[in-house]
Amino acid sequence: MITFAFYLFAISVCISGFMVVLARNPVHSVLWLILAFLSAAGLFVLQGAEFVAMLLIIVYVGAVAVLFLFVVMMLDVDFAELKGEFARYLPLGGLIAVVLLAQLAIGFGVWESSELAEGLRAAPIAADTMNTHAIGTVLYDRYLLPFQFAGLILLVAMIGAITLTMRHRKDVKRQDVVAQMHRDPAKAMELRNVKPGQGL
Repeated sequence: MITFAFYLFAISVCISGFMVVLARNPVHSVLWLILAFLSAAGLFVLQGAEFVAMLLIIVYVGAVAVLFLFVVMMLDVDFAELKGEFARYLPLGGLIAVVLLAQLAIGFGVWESSELAEGLRAAPIAADTMNTHAIGTVLYDRYLLPFQFAGLILLVAMIGAITLTMRHRKDVKRQDVVAQMHRDPAKAMELRNVKPGQGL
């Protein structure tokens, strides 16, 4: 049963990863991405990393993927224009893809696994330590600086998403708080003597 679940989640991750790239609708790409995250969380559960699996679901599915979905829906993307740009840059993109695949083939072709690699990757955690406590010890002790940099990158991505969704239109009236605070009360109101039976 565990072997069947592993292959099920692995195939689901591969297929959904391909569909993220191949889907023509960006909303469908985000939905395939959510399926990829859920399948990867299932693989983490099979490996005994329940905390990482729940973290993947809460952070990536519950926050990042939903943020992508809202940004894609609010950007009001012109798909016809996107297809035209895709066809325009397709030769350059294909050339870059061929170069990257050649580099990966060269890198994996000369790959040699050292006998000491497994021991070097192992974290100095006691055997009776819980999974969550072990992750916290490694993350906030040995890898504190990369963890802070990852948080900074996520902050920049959030600011970029907010900036992309902010569109200033001339036909929309927006609130100017500074102008409201510095207005002159004498010029803000105008008193008129309206006679009975007459309108303004």
